[in-house]
Amino acid sequence: MLKKNVFSVIVFGLLLCCSQKNSDVNIEKDKKTEHANDLIHETSPYLLQHAYNPVEWKAWSPKTLKLAQDENKLIIISVGYSACHWCHVMEEESFENDSVAKLMNEDFINIKVDREERPDVDQVYMNAVQLMTGSGGWPLNCIALPDGRPVFGGTYFTKTQWTKILEDMSSLYKNDPEKVIAYAEKLTEGVKNSDLITVNKENVEFNSEQIEAMVDTWKSSLDYKFGGQNRAPKFPMPSNLNALMRYSFQYDNKELQEFVTTTLIKMSNGGIYDQIGGGFSRYSVDNKWHVPHFEKMLYDNAQLVSLYADAYQWTKNEAFKTVALETLEFIDKELTHEDGGFYSSLDADSKTVEGILEEGAFYTWTKEELKKELDNDFDLFKAYYNINATGEWEKNQYILYRTKPDNEFLKSFDLTQDELNIKISAWKAKLFKVRSKRERPRTDDKILTSWNALMLSAYVKAYRVFDDASYLEKAIINANFLKQYLMNEEGALFHNYKDGKRTITGFSEDYAHTISAFIELYQVTLDESWLGLSKDLTNYCLSHFLDKESSMFYFTSDTDSNLIARKFEVIDNVIPSSNSVLAESLFKLSHYYSEKEYSNLAMQMLSNMNEQLKSTPSGYSNWFTHYLNYSNPYYEVAISGSNALDKLKEVNNYYIPNILIAGASIESQLPIMENRFIEDDTYIYVCVNGACRLPVTDVKEAVAQLSK
Repeated sequence: MLKKNVFSVIVFGLLLCCSQKNSDVNIEKDKKTEHANDLIHETSPYLLQHAYNPVEWKAWSPKTLKLAQDENKLIIISVGYSACHWCHVMEEESFENDSVAKLMNEDFINIKVDREERPDVDQVYMNAVQLMTGSGGWPLNCIALPDGRPVFGGTYFTKTQWTKILEDMSSLYKNDPEKVIAYAEKLTEGVKNSDLITVNKENVEFNSEQIEAMVDTWKSSLDYKFGGQNRAPKFPMPSNLNALMRYSFQYDNKELQEFVTTTLIKMSNGGIYDQIGGGFSRYSVDNKWHVPHFEKMLYDNAQLVSLYADAYQWTKNEAFKTVALETLEFIDKELTHEDGGFYSSLDADSKTVEGILEEGAFYTWTKEELKKELDNDFDLFKAYYNINATGEWEKNQYILYRTKPDNEFLKSFDLTQDELNIKISAWKAKLFKVRSKRERPRTDDKILTSWNALMLSAYVKAYRVFDDASYLEKAIINANFLKQYLMNEEGALFHNYKDGKRTITGFSEDYAHTISAFIELYQVTLDESWLGLSKDLTNYCLSHFLDKESSMFYFTSDTDSNLIARKFEVIDNVIPSSNSVLAESLFKLSHYYSEKEYSNLAMQMLSNMNEQLKSTPSGYSNWFTHYLNYSNPYYEVAISGSNALDKLKEVNNYYIPNILIAGASIESQLPIMENRFIEDDTYIYVCVNGACRLPVTDVKEAVAQLSK
């Protein structure tokens, strides 16, 4: 289990401020400066945004760290990402200011970090800031000794606050360096100890009673009225919803079935969902999903496509299908590279008609605009999307927001569902065309392996559920993109790709999500090369990421050595943790290949997290899903014969989350498929832990065996 390190610190009397300003700050970049700093040589859009700051920014590298030690200067490590609104604000207020830059350049080595490109760096210094302040966020600004050990940190600072911090820290280091070094030693020790894993040597019984107890604990944090967590800001948290959907299905829990469907409906009706162009923003600032933080992230939308596709397969609710398809259309139009990779995000900010960068400017509407474009349909549109006090945001801008279910709306306006659908399609087409004339939010066009793998999985899921061959085609194109551009000759992964360059070695998250995606691709194509590649990548992880003492995987490879600590990622946040995903893939691969080492490791990893699951299941939701694999029947479904793919398509009509698909249309040497091929027919084998029922040829009979 994790050892929770309670670490209280005094931050030299400086007040940290994480407050936010009004969103009408003009953060348009004034790049009159002729001189570019070292970031001009980088590929990250976020780093390039800072390339003309008067601050002498450098990228994170061994060379930069050596420079700090050679000059004995404190390091400023400033972490953000391209779509981050408050990162832009601090840049405009402080990093573009000549007097602030002068202070930074004289007394510090200044490092800009794209948190999406270097999650390893972000992880270490975010941990330090959380220990110092009790919270974290972006922008993340940390001051460290020349050797990288942190001494001070926080998130957003005003220009006045930041200036005082620079002056005080510089003075303290010059006049009393021993005090700063002593503090850094304590803080670094806290960072190293904050996520230590203790091996659970007790025999853990995975059973329904424990599952029920976890769910009872989880329920207290749920918002049954508006869905999601009972707090604001409110994040979609797809891993949580996926876990609760699977649990409510397997345990026939009506209360949680209703909670999940309520959440999915409220989210897709809210402003967090782009009612005109599809796709989700990162979170809503309120508890009703109305006002989003407008950046659109690939990882959110990938996971939400998978979630809504599963929900449609489970409920046959056409609204869920619409959301999944519209989001895929958004991905295709806005975030897809010509060679099949996927870009990272769209910015929260875009230019108004006055040329001022503002958050949400691309997505919001005035009443006058809507009246002009919709003419006689405005009153109906106004009622449907709340162009009133309910949907109003700020400065007479409206965020499209639905609060009535269609059946209630239809009665009020004497419409049929077909008539309303025609209206909605016409509105969306017209307003999309109008909106397309506005200046678009900036695209962060770097390609990240882990996020691409999540999107690959989404296309696989969409193909599985909606039986649209174009989705499978896109999935295979992306899988080949990952092989060609993000993998080297030795079979190791890179983390990033842009403009033909791949500059950062892969992290455990890259391996975890790629392994999982390739397993899923195998399960719809029955092409064993994808499964073999998953196994190869897993073995690479075992060689370079595994901590044999704890049976958990470090976030960084043993080939990376310039961080003050190697960390474990185990908490399932907006993206499932690399360790939970690897544990589940090891579990699946152990079935495919009859590998006892994989099986034992997967079970030990889950056992290590048992106490966390009991106390905070919502923070370990993907581990919870993995727990369901052990506490309930988990079925191997092997389809062998010339019509295997056709039979598989029939199986895919059902929402059955607790199955592992294997199959072959010819004789296969895969251990799970051995001795199951019969020349003249196609048989379906349903097994649990190697014990099989009589094979059948009819899919309905096989599904009936799964329900027993």
